[in-house]
Amino acid sequence: MIERYLQPYKLFILFFALLISSTAISQSKKQQQLEEKKQEYLRQIKQLERLVFQGKKEQRSVLSNIENLDFKIGVRQNLIKITNQQANLLTREINNNQKEITNLRNRLKVLKEEYAAMIVKSYKSRSEESKVMFLLSSSNFQQAYKRLQYIKQYANYQKKQSEEIKLQTEKLQKLNIELQAKKQEKQKLVENNRIANAKLDKELKEFEALKSSISKDLSKHTAQIKTRQQEVDRIDREIARLIREAIAKSNKRAGKSTKSTTYAMTPEEKNLAKNFVSNKGRLPWPVQNGLVKVRYGTKPSPIDRTVDIKSNGVRIATNIGAKARAVFEGVVSEIMILKNGNKVVLIQHGNYFTVYKNLSTIYVKKGDKVSTKQDIGIVRTSRITGEATLDFGVWKGLQKLNPAYWINKL
Repeated sequence: MIERYLQPYKLFILFFALLISSTAISQSKKQQQLEEKKQEYLRQIKQLERLVFQGKKEQRSVLSNIENLDFKIGVRQNLIKITNQQANLLTREINNNQKEITNLRNRLKVLKEEYAAMIVKSYKSRSEESKVMFLLSSSNFQQAYKRLQYIKQYANYQKKQSEEIKLQTEKLQKLNIELQAKKQEKQKLVENNRIANAKLDKELKEFEALKSSISKDLSKHTAQIKTRQQEVDRIDREIARLIREAIAKSNKRAGKSTKSTTYAMTPEEKNLAKNFVSNKGRLPWPVQNGLVKVRYGTKPSPIDRTVDIKSNGVRIATNIGAKARAVFEGVVSEIMILKNGNKVVLIQHGNYFTVYKNLSTIYVKKGDKVSTKQDIGIVRTSRITGEATLDFGVWKGLQKLNPAYWINKL
């Protein structure tokens, strides 16, 4: 009888508990994702210090210092943004905890009041004689049976109320501990952001000072940037020419028009291309350790915002003396040796090509079959900047693709 009246209330409590639990799981997952991003940004800053800022500043060009500092500022800003998101999420979690604590306290108050009322009532009718008289005063056997069941339910309900009070009290104590831990965690995040903001302010001042130091010769530095971009474009045009020749040869071999821009593949090449595509997003890095300094796409130069820098691939800073490696099995399609001694390797994977620029030494030759992660050469270290950087690209025929979609966690 008592259970029947309490059933709707219990269903409401269960629904509320499930809602709180679902929200907590969702927030916990989001917090984990933010923490993973934050650790990645911290790793990038550490790698930047190790790979890029390891030499003395006076040994590097001003342009190089500005570009590196601009990259570091960007990573630092992302780090601060992620930490703010974590703090905001913790604030919501703290507010939810406080709401749940308030609801539990109200629930406990009601439970204790109900329990106290039952104890008083039980005390007033505590004698066995009164229970017997309650049963004997029944008008028939059916009523006596129902009264007996009521007495049993009442006793069981008292016991359940006592257990529920104990359970909710323990839950309340646990929530209070979690609340204090989250408040401390939030305070730590706030302190981390205070330190990060102080470092960011210092880096921004240094960045502005460097830009100011070249303001008089800005036209000269802008010209250098444009010249460097022209050289990059020239190399990409040469790569496109070589790929175009490879496409023409494939079509001639297949008896098709040599003017077609579609690569005519053999069954073996089709299978290789299929395997290459099936590994999209899971390909290994072209170096064992590295940091992406320049991403695919077009963005303004940090030196002169009126000048765009276009990248058809990614530029990865790595350890001095690091080896470049093939990201997938394939055939060495071409090897280019530029005027300044830089070497470029093209590896063909069916109708896909991966490009490895800025090598000082190469271990492979045209026509060689290579396997995944096979070393193909040594990444060149710049005499001007002191940095070892690999320019890496992915092409589908003559179409340039974003390597971030192909390389794992790039």
